[in-house]
Amino acid sequence: MTALLELEGVDKAFGTVRVLRGVDFTVQAGRVVALAGENGAGKSTLMKIITGIYHRDAGEMRLRGKEVQFTTARQSMDAGIAMIHQELNLLPALSVGENIFLGREPVDRMGRIRWSEIERETRHWLGTLQQQIDPWTETGKLSIAQQQMVEIARALSMQAEIIIMDEPTDALTDIETQILFDVVEKLRGEGKGLVFISHRLGEIFRMCDDVAVLRDGNMVHQGPVSEIDEDGLIRHMVGRELSDQYPYVPAEPADIRLKVDHLVAPGVRDVSFEARAGEVVGFAGLVGAGRTELGKAIYGANPAQSGSIEIDGQPTQLRSPRDGVSAGIGYVTEDRKLEGLIQAHGLRQNLSLSGLFRFTNTTGHIDKRAERAEVTRYINAFSVKTHGIDAVISQLSGGNQQKVSIAKSLVAQPRILILDEPTRGVDVGAKREIYQLINELKAEGLCILLLSSDMPELMGISDRILVMSNGLLTGSFARDEADQEAIMRCTVAGLEEARVG
Repeated sequence: MTALLELEGVDKAFGTVRVLRGVDFTVQAGRVVALAGENGAGKSTLMKIITGIYHRDAGEMRLRGKEVQFTTARQSMDAGIAMIHQELNLLPALSVGENIFLGREPVDRMGRIRWSEIERETRHWLGTLQQQIDPWTETGKLSIAQQQMVEIARALSMQAEIIIMDEPTDALTDIETQILFDVVEKLRGEGKGLVFISHRLGEIFRMCDDVAVLRDGNMVHQGPVSEIDEDGLIRHMVGRELSDQYPYVPAEPADIRLKVDHLVAPGVRDVSFEARAGEVVGFAGLVGAGRTELGKAIYGANPAQSGSIEIDGQPTQLRSPRDGVSAGIGYVTEDRKLEGLIQAHGLRQNLSLSGLFRFTNTTGHIDKRAERAEVTRYINAFSVKTHGIDAVISQLSGGNQQKVSIAKSLVAQPRILILDEPTRGVDVGAKREIYQLINELKAEGLCILLLSSDMPELMGISDRILVMSNGLLTGSFARDEADQEAIMRCTVAGLEEARVG
């Protein structure tokens, strides 16, 4: 086997905090290596060193046997390294084609951009991912899943020798994930070296040849996937046994907390259901099925066009998120970067944002002491890894940002909590912490709506599962009745109706 990329003894520190400690890491030609580890283990830092965003403090990096030191991301790209980022790195106001070729625009002898070539190449690379997206569509108008496919197409268009994929399937459906796996298989056959970062352990065993595990900045394991099982991988990641991946606690539902009756809103077509206090109601469906649109309509972010919403038997008018918070609804968005958190602000400012009214006195001033005490309580309760209460959110790992996003919704002390993809980009240990939190909140009487594309998660945590397709509710299953095949049949029912209609 040929080593395309080798790191040896790599160290990296930020101030007095050592993030990487003597890390060795190898990427072979024609092989896919998984990089696993809990949030904050150092995975993103290691990848940023490889891609020239960070400089290593010590150690060597060799590309095709020759030592290299990248000082810019462009140098890494020019050397044949491409990265698909977990947090989308697209400019929403630009077209899909402009995003794919940003900074690499083909030009003629007069220096003019060859737009026809951008269109042709964009269609080609999106076509390899079976995406029928117009190259001139404004990127911000695409769904999160479609934007993720654009990110992947951009990396493929670079025709790099080494491709790093950071949680590439997080926003994708099972069908889109299979398409990506087929593309990875083709790249493997072409002799590319691929790094696959994922918290979905099943994907690691399904598509990777090797696995490397970081824990607290140390590389604690690297070897063939065939020589380790899931339990062993988890032990390496968390340094302990982690049993019962979905710690379900039976519900003791009380009165009806939420009643939605014939609700019509953008992306939602005549939806009716009830959910009780102390119950987790899961919502399944393909991307574009209307789950997120339903959650936003209930929260008030997408005002309803008709129908009604009752909370604890009282009709409620929800015309804005402010109305939602006032009515006792918390909402954790699927897109924490653009909608959930203010990246340039500190952890304290973000975490207390939804519940500032709790710390505001009669003169309109914020009680800073009470705010800091509450924020500190949530940081400790959620085990958020941070160097301080005022750390800038963008400096936290994706998983720790997700914890802050969930905690932020709880500061306002809601009675109904809508969780849209709550474990996206979260490691296996932190996932279990979130599931245990869901159980605790359920025991306290919260009504929880769990919107998730992770079928095992839905089946493992929900008390009931409702299925959406094409903006409609197409199925309802009690926990002991649900199976993936039956749920999948319901997910396509609305699509069939739309096709026939």
